[in-house]
Order: sequence, then C-alpha cells, then structure tokens
Amino acid sequence: MKKNISIIGASGYSGAELLKILLRHPDVAVTRVFANSSAGKRADELYPHFRSLTGLVFEEYSIEKVINDDLIFIALPSGEAMKVVPSLIDVGKNVIDLGGDFRLHDPLLYTKYYKHDHTASRYLSDAVYGLPEWNSANIRSAQLIANPGCYVTSVLLPLLPLVKEELIETKGITISSLSGVSGAGRSVSIDLSFSEANETVKAYKTGIHQHTPEIETLLHDLGGMQSTVTFVPHLIPITRGIYSSIFVTPRGSVSKDQIESAFEKYYSGAPFVRMIGSAAPEIKHVQHTNFCDIGWKIYERNNQIILHSVIDNLVKGAAGQAVQNMNLRFGFGETAGLL
Repeated sequence: MKKNISIIGASGYSGAELLKILLRHPDVAVTRVFANSSAGKRADELYPHFRSLTGLVFEEYSIEKVINDDLIFIALPSGEAMKVVPSLIDVGKNVIDLGGDFRLHDPLLYTKYYKHDHTASRYLSDAVYGLPEWNSANIRSAQLIANPGCYVTSVLLPLLPLVKEELIETKGITISSLSGVSGAGRSVSIDLSFSEANETVKAYKTGIHQHTPEIETLLHDLGGMQSTVTFVPHLIPITRGIYSSIFVTPRGSVSKDQIESAFEKYYSGAPFVRMIGSAAPEIKHVQHTNFCDIGWKIYERNNQIILHSVIDNLVKGAAGQAVQNMNLRFGFGETAGLL
C-alpha cells in the first residue's frame, strides 16, 4: 500500500522540486500541497511543467488536513518549521524538514546565526540529521528528520571520509562554495534579479553564514573530530548547482592511495556519490540529479589536499535528499523515485 504524503511549503523551489520527484515515486501518493500565499491556485498554474501530471491545488495549512498522512515534508523558510513541527510530532506524525530549524542541537546557535530564538528547542534533541550516507541507521527509525543544508551536503560528503580516517588536520579547514541563485528561494529580491546577478560573482555572509556551525557540528557528530572552518559562500549567475572547493592540510604524509581507499571504504555502496579521482567535477553533470561528484588532488608543494564537489542544490541539496531519507525511513529502495 502506498504511503500518503503532504508537503507544507510546496510552492517554493524546493517544495516544487519535491512534488516533481514524489509524483513519479512508485510507493507514495501526494494527498495535499500547502502554500498559504498561493492558496487556491493549482500547482500547474504556478509551475506549468505540472500540466497533465497533477490537479493538486495549493491549500492553507491546518493540522486536521494531514491527520491521515504517513509523513509530512516541510519546505518553509527559516523560523517557520519550528511553528508547526511540535504539533505534528505530538500527534505522532513523521516529519522531514528541508529547512534549517532542527539541524543543530544548541538553541543559542540559532540566535547567533539565524538571528532569531528557537521556539521549539525541546524538540532539537529528537531530530535526526538526514545525511543518508552517514546516518542511515538512525534515519530508519526517526520520527523527525532534519534535512542537511545544501552547502553542508557538498562539504561533508568529501570531508568526512578523510576526517574519519584521520588523514587531515581538522583545524583551519577553508571552504569556498559557489551557488546558483535558486539557493536563496523563490522570494523576490533585487539582489537576485537577472540584471544584478548576471555576469558577476559575489561573496556573501563571509564568516557568518548559518551553515558554518552546521559544518563544524556535524564534523564532530559524524566524524568524531572537533574542527574549525572558514566558509565563504558565493553567488554565481546560474539557476541551480553548488560547487565547493575545500582546502585541507594532511596529517603527515598522505598518499593518493590512502585518499582513494578512504572514499572507497565509505562510499562503495553509496548510490548517489560518484568519485572521479583527479578529474575536476562540473555542475552540469549533476544538475537535475541526486548525485554528488567528488574529485581531489594532492598539492605537495603547498602541503595541501584540495577537494572539489558538485551537487544540484535543489535535489541532493534539498528535495532529492529528503526523498532519499524518506526511502530509508519507510524501507523503500534507496534510489526509488530518484533515478
């Protein structure tokens, strides 16, 4: 029997991407899509690519409308999921939150980096971090799954094998990440208009981006090491995709074979991680897919290892990874709906 699924925040880019994936998923049925600002509009009115695929109409959310659902996805801006998650958890619903509201354990970090207090902090300890390649056992039994940040996914996947094998120093990691404009969501912004974003590259939130504590927290929680990172995100004039370059110092003499062995050890059975050795990955090779491509090189002259990774921020960085988590949670094939 198919699982009944609803999406809260279905009119945004991540929500629409999620709907697209779920409509082709063999094991689920999408019962309702919620978007208060677009209530009354058909999904194919807002996103014409849904023509002939669904007749779903966006509705205003209420908990009574999802009481018979098996799982609710939440794709809302920062600070909004914490308003609806408690009531869903308290009535026994399974929840996957694509936003950042339940990724961190420490509520003070939300105040510092997200610029608002956490109003549902007692639920933070119940949330399971949804990085499938590293936390699958906990995901399979979780009621509340916190989907990782898009930048964070592109950083953790290449870093964690080297951290776990103690091949690199974890203090002073430098990360330069480039993201397409869809990463900022669908809201109107002058900075994201075509004339402002086209033909330029711009760094933003240097040193203060909310994904910085997420990276450091998960390098500890999943990698077992305290770390400090310098994270610099950039906006580039493409719609979708993230390119991360990560600069790390090896612990002593580290060979190419050791690096390859570390990646093989942790990702040989991972269906969505593709290791491409010394080749440079490209965003165009992962767009509209749930893959993460990882490349690396040893620069002996500078005593550095440089890692490169690419993902689609709306798929592996958001909706696709959320569905991958759902597949694990319900015992579906991990790639169901995603290939």
